[in-house]
Amino acid sequence: MSRTRLFGSLCGLVFLASFARVVFAPLVGEFIDEFAIREGTAGLIVTLTWLGSASPRLPTGWLLTRTSRVRVVLLSGVILTAGAVGVAIAPDVRLLMVAAFLVGSASGIYFIAANPFVSELFPSHVGRVLGIHGMASQLAAVAAAPVVTVALWYDWRYAFYGLAVVAAATTLLVVLLAGRTDLPDAGRDDTDFFGGARSAWKLIVAGVVIMGLTSFVWQGLFNFYELYMIDKGLPPTTARNLLTVVFAAGVPAFLIAGDLADRLPHVPYILGIVTAFIASVVLVVFASGLATVVVASVLVGFTIHMLYPATDTYILDSLPDETRASAYAVFSAGAMTTQAVGSWTVGEAVEAGIAYDAVFLALAGGLTLLVVAYAVLDRLGRVPGGSSDRSSGGDRGDGVGN
Repeated sequence: MSRTRLFGSLCGLVFLASFARVVFAPLVGEFIDEFAIREGTAGLIVTLTWLGSASPRLPTGWLLTRTSRVRVVLLSGVILTAGAVGVAIAPDVRLLMVAAFLVGSASGIYFIAANPFVSELFPSHVGRVLGIHGMASQLAAVAAAPVVTVALWYDWRYAFYGLAVVAAATTLLVVLLAGRTDLPDAGRDDTDFFGGARSAWKLIVAGVVIMGLTSFVWQGLFNFYELYMIDKGLPPTTARNLLTVVFAAGVPAFLIAGDLADRLPHVPYILGIVTAFIASVVLVVFASGLATVVVASVLVGFTIHMLYPATDTYILDSLPDETRASAYAVFSAGAMTTQAVGSWTVGEAVEAGIAYDAVFLALAGGLTLLVVAYAVLDRLGRVPGGSSDRSSGGDRGDGVGN
């Protein structure tokens, strides 16, 4: 049985893990109405989903030094199924928060196990396969708002009942295909979790700062995008569909970004993506009229989703086999924890009376300073895995332990 079929089943599972996280964004308004809460609490529900995604990443990295990638993927599928059922039956906001955290935890476990696994299945095309894997994840984000729209004709909870059933079936399929596939042993020597993280700490910090803070802004933007568009004067249905536009723009972005990540110097490439994202956020703020807003939404969705395969390729391609899962887990946990509080921060700021426009312009300004700082450090050769490392002909481990 070829690795391609196993990869296809993993793309199915990443679709579900991603759907479970992003489906909360188009439901923010429903949560406010059904549970009689305000924007800050609604933002906290979403934040708990992403904090849930961040929280198991370090333990999962340690677990990968003790057991196989496939067993950890199985664990993520089981937790995803249980969490989806919990959201569907939650009678009050407290239990909804617990279930949202559990759903997020499943996605965190999955990504820490699956991303190194995918890169090891196809080591000669890391960027490309991460791009395809990410595209499958992004398709879930595109599907989230339409699925919610259909579910709301009946009850939004049906979306989570359906998620639970499909997640259970897909997890079983992954395990069956893995048992019939000749799997790589690239992670065999990755048995020292703390040692692996220590050896790559400079690379980890570099990745966490640029990825975490950029995604912090993105979290705050997309989780309130529907309410922000309504605040701009758009009808609620149009505002919800614009969120779909944002996510749809990310589908080709994963493919394009993954291919380019195999060809371009990592750090300048990532900084170019973040700069384009900043410009698109500013355009969203100043856009007026439906046509301009749609164009701005396409640009912000396309640019931010280029960042994920670019950064994952940067990290995974710079790490040697013996530290890949350990160091990637620490990087991913740090980046996810940093970004997770974005929606809560924006929700609290808006609840305090600060206009959406002012919040997003301030966040874009902060990112601009970050890009300038990284550009200067990369020019000086101080960013691990940066331009100086690659131009000097370093191999996959360059810059990690320096």
